[in-house]
Amino acid sequence: MNIELLNEQGMAIAAVSGEGKLITDAQSALDLAMTVKYETGAQRILLDKRAVCEEFFILSSGLAGEVLQKFINYQMKMAIYGDFSRYTSKPLRDFIYESNCGKDFFFVETKEEALQKLREQS
Repeated sequence: MNIELLNEQGMAIAAVSGEGKLITDAQSALDLAMTVKYETGAQRILLDKRAVCEEFFILSSGLAGEVLQKFINYQMKMAIYGDFSRYTSKPLRDFIYESNCGKDFFFVETKEEALQKLREQS
């Protein structure tokens, strides 16, 4: 896992990348959040969608809810960027929409949009 610490308008944002899937279950998501928090002090994470397992996007698996709950409990914010257009599930589309209306977890198309969403959160 590679962590690049970005200073965006006085905010520490960790851009995380690496080979393979970094989020495969709730524990791996928590490990990611805590690694970022303790290695960089950042409470905002930028992550490419390709680093998230497909099970996350199947809402009936419960993984997305578990991951979001972990991030909220530990006061971490995350923006996942990538192409979400191939997902046609109405519940997932609604979940993405509702997340994007909140303050903690975002799903956007580009890294620049992800940075913008994280910068907007106080």
